[in-house]
Amino acid sequence: MIARLQGTIALKEFSYLIVDVHGIGYKVFAPLHVLTQVSQGDEVVVYTYTHVRDDALELYGFTDHRDLRLFEMLLGVSGIGCRIALGIFGNGTREEIVRAILCADTAFFSGVPRLGTKNAQKIIIELKGKLGDSSELALGEMVGEGGEDVVEALKSFGYSMKEAQDALKAVRGQTANQSERIRLALKYLGK
Repeated sequence: MIARLQGTIALKEFSYLIVDVHGIGYKVFAPLHVLTQVSQGDEVVVYTYTHVRDDALELYGFTDHRDLRLFEMLLGVSGIGCRIALGIFGNGTREEIVRAILCADTAFFSGVPRLGTKNAQKIIIELKGKLGDSSELALGEMVGEGGEDVVEALKSFGYSMKEAQDALKAVRGQTANQSERIRLALKYLGK
């Protein structure tokens, strides 16, 4: 399995990159947000999922390991293949996908090619519980730098993940000091 590539973008096309690693070019299918982040000649680190079929070996890549983890979770849902999972990432960021799953927003998935309502509901049902337990994926950049620790502290006080996230969003930008953010979040929750 190829789990990570570090090299130079040799070519960028509509749906894939060719990453040159010491003279060997790897074709890596990537979501639109990755393709727009990089340019030909850029040095990159790409976290990859290796998909083996009878007639091909394909790589799917992301510049953030959390995106790759969510991609792999999507593949764990029956009926969801690599192209559909990549299409879901074309519909929104990791945070938007996680939010759609946690809020049971089937409308979010309606723009994904070859993904019907039935499979969208299956994604929500199968991943909702898993994402609730995976704070790193569920939070990501939604809580900002250092926010994960604040949310974990609030959870240790008995608040749910959603309550902790809402409180952190409410106090975002008021202070960079972590203990002060916890104090403000607790004050917000105690309204």
